[in-house]
Amino acid sequence: MNLKIGTRGSPLALAQSRWVKAKIESRHPGTQVELVRIRTTGDRILDSPLSKIGGKGLFVKEIEAALLKREVHLAVHSMKDVPALLPDGLVLCAFPEREDPLDALISRENYSLEDLPRKARVGTGSLRRAAQLRHLRPDLEVVPLRGNVDTRLRKLDNGEMDAVVLAAAGLRRLGLSKRIGHPISPEHVLPAIGQGALGLEVRQDDSRTRDLLEFLNHDPTEVCVRAERAFLKKLEGGCQVPIAAYARAEGREVRLQGMVAELDGSRLLREEMTGDRDRAEEMGTAMAVKLLAMGAGEILARIYSHTEPGR
Repeated sequence: MNLKIGTRGSPLALAQSRWVKAKIESRHPGTQVELVRIRTTGDRILDSPLSKIGGKGLFVKEIEAALLKREVHLAVHSMKDVPALLPDGLVLCAFPEREDPLDALISRENYSLEDLPRKARVGTGSLRRAAQLRHLRPDLEVVPLRGNVDTRLRKLDNGEMDAVVLAAAGLRRLGLSKRIGHPISPEHVLPAIGQGALGLEVRQDDSRTRDLLEFLNHDPTEVCVRAERAFLKKLEGGCQVPIAAYARAEGREVRLQGMVAELDGSRLLREEMTGDRDRAEEMGTAMAVKLLAMGAGEILARIYSHTEPGR
């Protein structure tokens, strides 16, 4: 069997897709796997914050289009980039075991978040990170940061900023674990929904590819990611707004934390729930309902009116 994987062309996306390729070829000898690089909207527009571009699925839409056109058999996504609603005819069929889900603070002086000097310049391309950082440390200067991991680290090393915040998972997958300075506790900054997890997307009617990939699914990861995504779906949130959720499977139970914040961090709504893993998605929805009752809807409406004209 020949199998084509649709993937972005960034170093991180290629590292993730090559990992999936190697797993498939090892498990299914004789299967030839080809990587098909697809440039997405998010890859093409590098001079504007993602929140200003508008719309959802900035790093997946073109890959999903290739799937629907049968140009590729599957897509390997970073789950934090995948909108809550998938196009008709596509499904997420496997979630490999999650890598480190936390954010990491990286600085030349190896500062922790608490130790950063007043007015330190901290780079991030994420409104979610920026809002939580401003809530915790309103004295910091949080500056927009785009580009791949190497570009962001180079800007730090060149002295353009005092620290950057990146996903620990991306650094580990690129072999840059030594650059991880201080992991940021989820009690301080909740990670993005699906952060650290990969999702394999296929056509719903392609049972052969779905069966081929079944061995890669890690059940605890799937349970947690689906709980987080149920939270996102109920809030009708996109990937580029200050929404966060993080689920952890602990035996038969799942602990879920969720957050919605103002862009400037002046108001941050946060909730936590624990429940049976069989009801994890229901718990994600219930947590979103609680935050909406606390005012999350008004916060998000205000943010969308300023940041996502194409939504």
